[in-house]
Amino acid sequence: MIAYITVGANDIALAKRFYTAFLPALGYGLKEGPEGLSFALPVPRGQAPVHPEFYVKPPFDGQCASTGNGAMVAFEADTQQQVRTLHAAALAAGGTNEGNPGFRDAYSPNFFVSYLRDPQGNKIALFSSNPNEPGRDG
Repeated sequence: MIAYITVGANDIALAKRFYTAFLPALGYGLKEGPEGLSFALPVPRGQAPVHPEFYVKPPFDGQCASTGNGAMVAFEADTQQQVRTLHAAALAAGGTNEGNPGFRDAYSPNFFVSYLRDPQGNKIALFSSNPNEPGRDG
């Protein structure tokens, strides 16, 4: 199981603005500390987490943060409309568009996705594959 994912950021305030524009709407809580931002989904008392935590931090080695070529973190939304809404909110909070919300020919019929870059340049996907919504063939 993946326990956590970390992306680097040189400007934590910009990163906070970006990630708090959509992660709380997906159920993530935020804890801030001197080392950066920690986002996690709630875990029922007495149970182990089933979803990885997501950290946004300056690099431990003190060097500037950089993005990974081919690296991406994907967050699941409930609906296609939520993907659209959160994509727009993330853009308004300093993100850049890497792919408008929509279906992609290479993916399954119900996979609705958008792509963004955070202010640091890390690639983020927001998707929904809700089988109760119309797919591209629907």
